[in-house]
Amino acid sequence: MTDRLAAIGDDLERATRRHLGSHQRRRRRVLTGAVAVALLVPGAAVAGSLLTTGDVERSLPAGTKFLVGTTPTCTTVEEGIEYRCTIEGDFKAEVEDLKGTVEPTVDATSHVNGGCRSTRSDGREWRCYIGEEAVRQRIIGPDFLGAYSAGPGVG
Repeated sequence: MTDRLAAIGDDLERATRRHLGSHQRRRRRVLTGAVAVALLVPGAAVAGSLLTTGDVERSLPAGTKFLVGTTPTCTTVEEGIEYRCTIEGDFKAEVEDLKGTVEPTVDATSHVNGGCRSTRSDGREWRCYIGEEAVRQRIIGPDFLGAYSAGPGVG
């Protein structure tokens, strides 16, 4: 998320400089507002429930290697916060009994956006939580939320 915000900030700064020319005081106000928007928009997107069930479904295999190639189907429990997901397709987990196992979820920008807990031993049903709720549920740590993910996790 940090690289994305930096890129947005750089683009906004360049556009502001071109538009405002030499009006120093006005430029600072616009730049400050642009930075504030760049910082608030990602948080508002999650808080504003801009996630779809499809986003959550894609985030499961993106965060957990043994679920790659499966087809999760999720239903909303609390929009933008909690989802119940079932897994279709073959997979082989590292452990035999998956009940209670926790796994991170990863968004389309390759950042950890939450996590899921298996509610069945066979790993076919999961309760997934997005954002801070995944931290409150003790699925992921606070420092892991928003962290860059180079690919689905193992183990």
